[in-house]
Amino acid sequence: MKKFSDKGILTKNSPHEVAEASDAVITMLPSSAHVMDVYTGPKGMLNSGNGLRPWLFIDSSTIDPQTSRKLSSTISNSNLNRERGGCDNPAMLDAPVSGGVLSAETGSLTFMVGGSEEAYRSAKPLFLSMGKNIIYCGGPGNGSSAKICNNLAMAVSMLGVSEAFALGQSLGVAATTLTKIFNSSSARCWSSDTYNPVPGVMDAVPASRNYDGGFATKLMTKDLKLAAESGKEVEAKTPMTYVAEEIFREVCSEGHGTKDFSCVFRHYFCGKDEF
Repeated sequence: MKKFSDKGILTKNSPHEVAEASDAVITMLPSSAHVMDVYTGPKGMLNSGNGLRPWLFIDSSTIDPQTSRKLSSTISNSNLNRERGGCDNPAMLDAPVSGGVLSAETGSLTFMVGGSEEAYRSAKPLFLSMGKNIIYCGGPGNGSSAKICNNLAMAVSMLGVSEAFALGQSLGVAATTLTKIFNSSSARCWSSDTYNPVPGVMDAVPASRNYDGGFATKLMTKDLKLAAESGKEVEAKTPMTYVAEEIFREVCSEGHGTKDFSCVFRHYFCGKDEF
């Protein structure tokens, strides 16, 4: 808070105070428990006896769809404390993002949006100020569902690429050579051409700075747990989810939870740096 305050940016002492001073609020938090505390906790944004000022709440956290739907229902059943275009009730959108730190810095994030279409259309200018791909996924909770599926695929592809690079090194093929092959053939994916996990192959990615920054392994583990729980609820077959969760959980248990999830190449598959 002090860091922003020192730069002249307005700060508040609680989520409740933020809501009292805002027309629209965007949250991005680590887990469902954090989200519920910020919205409904003792100092939460929804704790107002005279109605809510914000007409729009956007939660860009990666959480379970059930929590997103529950919160959306609570907000849509609340009242505004002032009229806004004939609308008496605020709206909520679940809008997790993809693209990581690099896309956040360049304003090119992808937003996966769940909620009412009317709220989505009204909020689109806000999304476009932060991202370049804004995808409407359907009703409340669908943005969260889409993000879980996206991160599942991302985790599995990172594991596949890392395993292949480490095997290639053991067989005497340099990761740089394999990267050229992957990126010009059927193995090409984001984990090979944009977010390569092998140190020394690609600049400006976490692998080039000792896996610092980026998307923490502990957060990927959390997202895979969400995917596994969601799959269980709808009785879907998710064997890759369980394997991926187990691997990333092991990396966390070895003390690498704050490192970028691409560190699985070094700390699970024992891959080597490229010089």
